[in-house]
Amino acid sequence: MGFRKDEMTSHGFRATASSMLNESGEWNPDAIEAQLAHVEGNAVRRAYARAEFWGERIRMMQWWVDELDRMRVRSFRTSGDMRISPA
Repeated sequence: MGFRKDEMTSHGFRATASSMLNESGEWNPDAIEAQLAHVEGNAVRRAYARAEFWGERIRMMQWWVDELDRMRVRSFRTSGDMRISPA
């Protein structure tokens, strides 16, 4: 993704997504946690819990992708850095 280990971590991405999704006010906090949660320890529960909040999670991830695209375009417009391409 273009980040060095000292610049960003997977937990950093998770924390950013959690903050932005919760602060948007658009999503059920339980759906956010279900999407971003660590793997369920119980194999049977893990197999069946996948579908919990499924429709909302799909819409939420599309919102997240769209938000990342909006941020990239804003960055492109304000930075003048021609290496950043708007999608």
